[in-house]
Amino acid sequence: MNEQRPTIEIIARGACVKQGLVLVCRNRKYGNVYLPGGHVDWGEDSKEALAREWLEELGTVGRVGRFLGVVEQRYVARSGPTCEISLVFEVRCPAIRAGVRPRAAERHLAFEWVPLEGLRGAGLLPVAMARHLPGWVAAAEVAAGRWVGYRK
Repeated sequence: MNEQRPTIEIIARGACVKQGLVLVCRNRKYGNVYLPGGHVDWGEDSKEALAREWLEELGTVGRVGRFLGVVEQRYVARSGPTCEISLVFEVRCPAIRAGVRPRAAERHLAFEWVPLEGLRGAGLLPVAMARHLPGWVAAAEVAAGRWVGYRK
């Protein structure tokens, strides 16, 4: 019997906010919209994972900063039941400009800027991220002390 096992995925996501706009990523094939970032590999710190993913996806260095928040969601993916834990960090990236679409370093991705206060209408997933991210960005100083890397 080929039974699919539920999985738990840990994702590091980056919020790059400039001039009231936040950079989002769109999967060209499926259309899903999410913050740039990706899976944390075994033994990898979540901030390291985000810096690696940022470079892979955008082809430029992103400086990972303060922890903003975490979103947990359950859904049924193409591979079966999934639980995703997204750790969200502030990212500063001087190489990209607000309102100018950065070129994706991976063919299946496209990037765009969305008003931070308009995330709910932009289709950002998970939905809870769209609801909470503006408040997290505004209150980043409060949340900054909540994250400690396992190597620290």
